[in-house]
Amino acid sequence: MQLPAEAVASTALIEVVRISALPTEKGAPYPGRAVAHWTGSEAAKALTLIETLPDSEQHRCGFSPGWSVRAYEDSLDLALFEAAFCFSCHEVRMHGTAVPAALATQFFDVDTPPAQALLHLFRAATA
Repeated sequence: MQLPAEAVASTALIEVVRISALPTEKGAPYPGRAVAHWTGSEAAKALTLIETLPDSEQHRCGFSPGWSVRAYEDSLDLALFEAAFCFSCHEVRMHGTAVPAALATQFFDVDTPPAQALLHLFRAATA
């Protein structure tokens, strides 16, 4: 999976969100509860894991994401990007100030070790 390279290089904090609904307008943050904040090596590990997600075909489920990550730079102002993951339809939707249109919708193989490791990190964040 491709993430915006400059945003990844600028990321100081990752906020993990357990999504509770879809946004009411395009580009708005996904509603939900922040369950973890990752910095330093934890954030770097998560971003590297996301970037290693292999591509996949689109599956149909209607896009019902359960998790998102929001990347922030040091100022912690607006998110550089938010990526919402649907492990049912294998889709990731990204938006934010650093996201080019070509990266806004991507598909990943949920049955691979990197995807399962990412899901494990998300689930562990709620424990």
